[in-house]
Amino acid sequence: MDFTKELDAAGLACPLPIVKTKKALADMASGQVLRVIATDPGSVSDMAAFAEQTGHALLQQGRETGRFIFYLKKS
Repeated sequence: MDFTKELDAAGLACPLPIVKTKKALADMASGQVLRVIATDPGSVSDMAAFAEQTGHALLQQGRETGRFIFYLKKS
């Protein structure tokens, strides 16, 4: 999937992946896509809840070699 910006939050524990995701999205234009890499298993439910609460679209999520990958589209 194409993305505009990537955020590597690997190694960070809750709530830092969400905090850094929020900050990264704030610097982006509407419609742009952010790719987030995380290792915290809690980030799976946290990212879904974050997207729902903020109105950003969680386009895709998956696992890649022990990491969680998320694609969020800024609203």
